[in-house]
Amino acid sequence: MPLLPALLCTLFLLTLAVGRAGAADADPRADDRKELIKVFREIEASINAQSVDRMVTQMTPDATVTWLNGEVSRGHAEIKAYYDRMVRGEKRILDKYITAAKVSAPARFFGGGEVAVADGTTEDEFFPVARGPFRLSSNWTSTSAKIDGQWKVVGLHLSSNVFTNPLMDEAKSAVWYAATGCLAGGFVLGYLMARLRRRK
Repeated sequence: MPLLPALLCTLFLLTLAVGRAGAADADPRADDRKELIKVFREIEASINAQSVDRMVTQMTPDATVTWLNGEVSRGHAEIKAYYDRMVRGEKRILDKYITAAKVSAPARFFGGGEVAVADGTTEDEFFPVARGPFRLSSNWTSTSAKIDGQWKVVGLHLSSNVFTNPLMDEAKSAVWYAATGCLAGGFVLGYLMARLRRRK
């Protein structure tokens, strides 16, 4: 075989081999991951739009949510009731809250690829009724299921560091200021009592 045709044939075979290797290495769940990201982004957008009705459309009817305060809501009705009580009602705690969420690692698939588990972080900003806004860094874990060809969240768990966060820092500062105030008040009271005794 002449040298040039032989080289061309070799290059063709190498290109074909690389193409097959690339196809083998491609993520078989790439389409599922894209759909899961859409669900993830829609939930984030619905929270920032203060629309719980929009949010639950991305969840199964019996979905479970564990909120940052440890409360658990099961099903759309309970999820909506919790949100209404916290953000919408007359005795609400928050005027609103917004979030910026990130995925920490690619979703893991189970049950023949019909169940996906993902986790990540959020940077949340809360706007309470009774005080100024504050920020909180949180973590989330979600379990989703592919039902009738569509991905839906069946479980969402939210958590935050209960030992180190802005609220704990404020509480510590409040205790320190209170202790300092009491100590200063004690010195002043002692001084005044000493002066009264001297006058007697």
